[in-house]
Amino acid sequence: MSGYPRPLSGPKASIHHMDMNQETALRLFEEGAFFILLDVTVGTEFGIDYNSWQVGEKFKGVKMIPEGVHFVSYNSVSRKHKEAAPKLGFFHYFHSKEVLVRRWDKQLESISEDVIEGEELANFESSLKDLDRFLGPYPYDNYKKWKSLTNHITESLMTRLEPASGRISSATELVRDGEEKVCYTVGDLPKSMKEAEGRLPKMVAVAGTEIRFVTLPTRAYPEGASPADITKYSMDKSFVLEELLSAHYAENHMDLLGELQFAFVCFMVGQVFDAFEHWKKLVHLLCSCDEALGRHEDLYSAFISTMHFQLREIPEDFFVDIVSCNNFLTTTLQVFFYNLANSDAASRQLKKRGNQFKDHLTKIFRWDFETEQDDDAPVVVQLGET
Repeated sequence: MSGYPRPLSGPKASIHHMDMNQETALRLFEEGAFFILLDVTVGTEFGIDYNSWQVGEKFKGVKMIPEGVHFVSYNSVSRKHKEAAPKLGFFHYFHSKEVLVRRWDKQLESISEDVIEGEELANFESSLKDLDRFLGPYPYDNYKKWKSLTNHITESLMTRLEPASGRISSATELVRDGEEKVCYTVGDLPKSMKEAEGRLPKMVAVAGTEIRFVTLPTRAYPEGASPADITKYSMDKSFVLEELLSAHYAENHMDLLGELQFAFVCFMVGQVFDAFEHWKKLVHLLCSCDEALGRHEDLYSAFISTMHFQLREIPEDFFVDIVSCNNFLTTTLQVFFYNLANSDAASRQLKKRGNQFKDHLTKIFRWDFETEQDDDAPVVVQLGET
C-alpha cells in the first residue's frame, strides 16, 4: 500500500532536510524522545509514523521524536530474493526525553520483545552524545500530518486497543482451533466439494495477537420498543451509538474517534485489513445517526475534521477499491449529509461545517451527494479540469 515518502538511507537524514526552524530543532533536541534499535540487519525497512527508511550500516535509531503516540513499523527484506516479509509494528507513547532501547533479533528477523531497562538502559541514557551520529532525526516536516491523524488517540486508549502481545502484524497469525471436532472417518473420500471444504482445519488467530477493537452492539432498538420505534431505529442508528458510547466511552466520547484513528493508522500504515473493516463499521455507524447529531455536536464536529484529514491521506487509487466495494464511501457519506441537512436537532454551525465538507469532497473527488443512487455505480460530477 502506498502512503510513504521516498525512503531515506538510514541516519544520513539530517535536520537540514526538514522544514524546521532553529528554535523548533533546538526544542526537539532538548525535549524530544529517542528510539534506539541495535543490531538491525542492513536493508531492513524501518519506519516511524508516515516515514520509512531502508537502513544502512550505521543506523541505530531515531532521535528528536515529538512527545505523543507514534507507530514504529518494520519488515525484513530478503537480500537474495529482494522480497519483503509481512509488515510488523507497534504503537508507543513517547514521553519527553524518553529513551526506548530495543534489539533486533537476527534469527526471527524482527525486533526482540525484550525491553532493555535498569542499569543497561541508564548506560544508554548517559551515552546519547556518542550515539548521536548514528541516529536519524525524526522527519518533522511530516509531523503535522501525523498529528492530525492521531490527535484523539490517548495513551490509555492506545494501551487498551493494542494487542496483548504488543505487536501488530499485517498478516494474521493463525493456529488450528484446538476445540474443533473431527466429524468424519479419516481415509473416507469426501462426496462433494462442500464436504471437502468442511474438512479443512478451522483456523483461529493466535491468542493475544488481535487488535482489541470494541464490538458494536447487535440490538438496534431499545428493549420493549414499539413497532414504530423499531422501524425508526432500524434507519436511525442513534440508539446503537448511545449504547456504544455508554458501554465503552462513558468518560470520554472522543475516544470513539481515537479508535477510528487507531484503525485508520493500522490499515494505512500497518496494512492490517481487519482494521480497515472496523474503520468502515465505525464510519457507517456515525454516518447513519439522526437524533445523535443534536446530542453530540462536539463529537460530530470532530468527526468531520477527522474524516477530512483521513480522506486526504488515502492514495487516489485506493478510492477505486473503496468505491467499487458497494460504493461504500459515497453512499455512506450521502446518508450522513442528508441526515445533517434535514436534522431538526443539529445546530446551524454543525450543518454549515458539514456543508463545507461536502462541497470540498465534491470539488476534490467529483462525488455527487445530491443525486439518488439506484445502483452501486459511483456518481461523478462533470467539473472542469482542476
